[in-house]
Amino acid sequence: MDTNAPDPLDDLDDRVAAAAFRRLVRHLRHRHDAQNIELMGLAGFCRNCLADWIRDAGYAGDKGAARELVHGMPMDEWKAKHQREATPEQLAAMEASLARNAQH
Repeated sequence: MDTNAPDPLDDLDDRVAAAAFRRLVRHLRHRHDAQNIELMGLAGFCRNCLADWIRDAGYAGDKGAARELVHGMPMDEWKAKHQREATPEQLAAMEASLARNAQH
């Protein structure tokens, strides 16, 4: 992929992009069964990455506040309610997926 090539995504209206992003976050809030480790293994990003991207985009809150925006509750509460122990297979898939991210 040529990272210097024009990207039509850059022409997407910010209001439309923001609405799509909010829909994605709300979808992930609803789908607690989609574990972060599974998202990382498949797509190379997770809810915590989205929170980091919010901060990278200029959000003034700290990491905890950004994660609370994405998770819909404080991170510790979300982990206690929804996070399961990662399996060795999930960890291996995440590592392989993150290696693909580095190639991008």
